[in-house]
Amino acid sequence: MPVIKMLNISGEVVGEKTLSDEVFGAPVHVSAMHQVVVAQLANARQGTASAKMRGEVRGGGKKPWKQKHTGRARAGSSRSPLWVGGGVVHGPKPRTYSLKVNKKVRALAMRSALSMRVVEQSLCGVENFGLEAPSTKKMKSFIDSLNAKKVLILLDKRDENVVRSASNIPGAKVLHVDSINVLDLVHHDHVVATPAVLQKLEEVYAR
Repeated sequence: MPVIKMLNISGEVVGEKTLSDEVFGAPVHVSAMHQVVVAQLANARQGTASAKMRGEVRGGGKKPWKQKHTGRARAGSSRSPLWVGGGVVHGPKPRTYSLKVNKKVRALAMRSALSMRVVEQSLCGVENFGLEAPSTKKMKSFIDSLNAKKVLILLDKRDENVVRSASNIPGAKVLHVDSINVLDLVHHDHVVATPAVLQKLEEVYAR
């Protein structure tokens, strides 16, 4: 059974927690994680880039000069892609980049990402941050104790003191458990979660 350390806000180990082998001890499926991350990045694209083709550029209806006997190349429009101010050849048009990922693949990728964090010993729990007021200094000290540059903090309910304490720390990100995603789990070096978050993940992603 996977076991992680439980810390306090000072970064001291105060206990251990045994996790579900089904969710946090699953085989790491790299291709599933890759597929989900690619889809998540693609779905974040706006797809609003647009360029005008030669038929959409204003003007250019008149033939610049006669076809023959000028010594110059033939030209039918001053809005040709060869001309300055002309249209764009095969330019971008608004489109959707969205990719579909099956529900079972998403769940597999999530179990793989969580299990990878346990294998790498980069997942720990915090019983209670115990911040009575926002304190960037205390949060920075806690993150430094993890020896990680990018830390993802998962909460089961919004804690304004934790959010504001981490907001000015580069590489630190606070997420509600309902917003957890594979990209953030893979992108950050260390993941910190409350016991309620771990319990909910076990309930949701258990097969």
